[in-house]
Amino acid sequence: MSEMLVALRMTVVTLVLLGLVYPLAVTGVAQVLFPRAANGSLIRDGSGAVIGSELIGQPFAGAAYVQPRPSAAGSGYDGAASSGSNLGPTSKKLRDRVAADVERLRAENPQAPAAVPDELVTTSASGLDPHLGPAAALWQVPRVAAARGRSVEEVRSIVEAAVEPRFLGFLGEPVVNVLRLNLELDRKFGRPAGARQ
Repeated sequence: MSEMLVALRMTVVTLVLLGLVYPLAVTGVAQVLFPRAANGSLIRDGSGAVIGSELIGQPFAGAAYVQPRPSAAGSGYDGAASSGSNLGPTSKKLRDRVAADVERLRAENPQAPAAVPDELVTTSASGLDPHLGPAAALWQVPRVAAARGRSVEEVRSIVEAAVEPRFLGFLGEPVVNVLRLNLELDRKFGRPAGARQ
């Protein structure tokens, strides 16, 4: 019986410390030191309404916007259903989807270089990746420029300015946050008539 009481006390102490005290302490420290990140790195429009998070990808409709990589999370970019497609390289379903995406991208981007960047036809492991590599974003510049009635050079300079370097100069790869880039395009050139995110 004494061993049961020791085990029960240890369970309660562990539950209180690790289930309540530790999470509350970490949350409190995060709120004080990194409040923006602790609250989801939310992006707001001019009126203060939340339009997304820089950590979660979202679809963009319309030729005037840089398109993100495809998503296999739920019905697409669903944070509650984060997942990859789990389709392997021998999957006919995956090959057919990639082939259809390549055909669609070439049709939508007739002025782009012939080779479609891999990340525009492959999903990320989470299905929520908000970033593209600079090459995939730059590949879409001719379409975006034509849809916005701007020169390729103007749009290219905005994309190049949006490239985030490697973390600490050597970790990871340079990336472009698609939501931030598209918001910057709207800020510089105005939101295209009839466009929707």
